[in-house]
Amino acid sequence: MSYKLTFDASEVSRCLLCYDSPCAAQCPDYLPVDAILRSLYFENYLGAAKRLEDINCASCDAPCEQACILGTTKKPVGIRDVLTSAKHDARTLPSHATEDVDLSCDICGVPLENPFLLSSSVVASTYDMCSRAFEAGWAGAAFKTICSFPQHEASPRFSVVRGHSASFFGFKNIEQLSDHSVEENMEVFRQLRRDYPTKVIVASIMGQNEEEWEHLARECELAGASVIECNFSCPNMETEGLGITIGQSEELVERFTRATKRGTSLPVLAKLTPNITDMVPIALAAKRGGADGIAAINTINSITGVNIDTLVAEPDVRGKSMVGGYSGSAVKPIALRFISDLANCPELEGMHLSGMGGIETWTDGLEFLLLGAGSLQVTTAVMQYGYRIIDDLLEGLAEYLRCKGISSIGKLVGGARTSVVSHQGIERDTVLLPTFDLERCNGCGRCYLSCMDGGHQAIAFDKQTRKPKLIGSKCVGCHLCRLVCPVEAIDAAPKRIKRTHA
Repeated sequence: MSYKLTFDASEVSRCLLCYDSPCAAQCPDYLPVDAILRSLYFENYLGAAKRLEDINCASCDAPCEQACILGTTKKPVGIRDVLTSAKHDARTLPSHATEDVDLSCDICGVPLENPFLLSSSVVASTYDMCSRAFEAGWAGAAFKTICSFPQHEASPRFSVVRGHSASFFGFKNIEQLSDHSVEENMEVFRQLRRDYPTKVIVASIMGQNEEEWEHLARECELAGASVIECNFSCPNMETEGLGITIGQSEELVERFTRATKRGTSLPVLAKLTPNITDMVPIALAAKRGGADGIAAINTINSITGVNIDTLVAEPDVRGKSMVGGYSGSAVKPIALRFISDLANCPELEGMHLSGMGGIETWTDGLEFLLLGAGSLQVTTAVMQYGYRIIDDLLEGLAEYLRCKGISSIGKLVGGARTSVVSHQGIERDTVLLPTFDLERCNGCGRCYLSCMDGGHQAIAFDKQTRKPKLIGSKCVGCHLCRLVCPVEAIDAAPKRIKRTHA
């Protein structure tokens, strides 16, 4: 569902998404200002609209803006105008086609309250963290990878690639595995199973040999795990026979999966690396070893940047750095590609796919589901915004189901799978021209610049009126202009036209 929204998304992106937000405490109508801004930030427009139904922000003197933390150093977020516009937009949003929706699903047959789990990382590495996540509404957690060999972490161990706002879209880590002993982690499992019997505990494990894989799987099952996840893909464990080197070897994946299955009666996921050309052969090896599902993707080998003053790559650990795992919203297109590859492989039909890689909003998660994932895992967004994002993940997905008249998550899975075809399967004999909404157009000329210097010189620009005009005889329908338009004033024509061949 794409909407023509009038609220200023760039203003919303300025919001710091504060903890214990002062703006909300100042609202005379006790409006959860912080939660509404957060919903708009994470594209949960319908959820935000519901909270604005009976409130008139336009006539308020906006004490929320006076309390905005950003206002101590810069112009505060224009909360009043954003919420007023968002309330106006609510009238144009689709009404509910159904009220009863079911977000429950499963992971390899193990029931999930909803499709969202924490992925194996620091965000799920202690009892307290998992407990707070479960209380917030996460359906389960893939615990930070358990191993029986010592870990030696570097400091610092993170670096980021930032956009134009304070948030980052790319995240690099050089973190290793759980630094707690196996028995310490088993005690966490026992406590979580006792206190949260309906939550799913995915035990991520890594062994050094077959005996360790088998032993760890057995111990995790006895301690209360629901699913075993074999970490065949950690990019920061590159010793032969560990981490990423396993996920690049069909022989090792099959052998260690089989060893894991010997140690447990629980479902087993093989978590695979994207640092490979084709994931399908590795997934098939995991299937031969007895895997019940595939988890993908783990992080991507990366260097996020170099400090041009110190001449050291990031993160700088006493003057040195290393290639590490890249995650965040920047990797989502790559993750979706691998999920699509796996879902469209006939030999893997029936295997559960647990999708991850760049999920920040409910729409991100929905895209994974539509391409064939049956459950979803999240880390980097939680590291940046906290466990609270589950509110908008769940509400946004539920509102989508209601508006579409879809009763359950299961009816979405794989809905877009067959839309991805080979290069030969794409129709290439027609052209879909762009159309310009001149009233919405702000006259910036970005479409003209992009078409002239990066397209087919098919747009003229009148400097007097500051309006673009399509030169139809030159347009090839690439739609670059649509993508660069900052105000969404360019759309697609209702009909395709037959391509003229020379």
